[in-house]
Amino acid sequence: MKRSSAILSLILLFIVTAFVNYTNASEYSLSNEDTHNSPQAVSPQAMSKDPLVGTVAETMNSGGYTYILLQTKAKMFWVAIAESTVAVGEEVVLASGMEMLEFHSKSLDRTFDSIIFSEGMISQGGKAAPKPKKKTYGSSGAKPSTQENVKVEKAGGGNAYTVAELFKKRKELDNQDVILKGKVVKVTARIMNKNWLHIQDGSGSAQDGNNDMVVTTMDLPSVGDTVTIKGVLFSDKDFGSGYKYNAIVEFGQVSN
Repeated sequence: MKRSSAILSLILLFIVTAFVNYTNASEYSLSNEDTHNSPQAVSPQAMSKDPLVGTVAETMNSGGYTYILLQTKAKMFWVAIAESTVAVGEEVVLASGMEMLEFHSKSLDRTFDSIIFSEGMISQGGKAAPKPKKKTYGSSGAKPSTQENVKVEKAGGGNAYTVAELFKKRKELDNQDVILKGKVVKVTARIMNKNWLHIQDGSGSAQDGNNDMVVTTMDLPSVGDTVTIKGVLFSDKDFGSGYKYNAIVEFGQVSN
């Protein structure tokens, strides 16, 4: 009986020792993030599905990562990406990622209550990406800061429309082929794997929000170009993450 009790005690001691060693090893591995490898998950939460769109409120580089305090229209939170160059005030679009709770950065000697480890920037070269705003007749993302002084003649053809006409008839023209001629007043490249153009032709008004049409395309004209665009008009298009459009032209084919 005594021998059995001794064996049982040894087994229990072995189990306790193994558990303590495993716990210590796990704590060390979670705190050692000073590499370019993906960090170990600490209390992982649901993987975010949508791009993270917002303004850089604070940033720092440490341990091979860039830590970004991202200000969105709804809240402010920390995001970590592979070391990159970003600046305070810059608008960025970041890929989705995994949220970690109580993550300790060894290099910063700081514990984040919550942080999302993102796969990195989506926008080309880390340039500013559209910032979500309140819904308007056009883009709820980045719009030209001023109304351009533009006057472009309407294109010819039965399915040709001015910018203002497209907004006015967006319901009846939903999912229909259209032709639009106008001036490129802004270009944002390689967001969601396409280029985003802002087209104005002098019709409509900034006050009514029907003077600036957003066009998505694989083509990449320059700001100031006068172009003719063949594409498909969509009404009330919602891409998520604040990108909502009362009217937008997609699959644009651009010609001069």
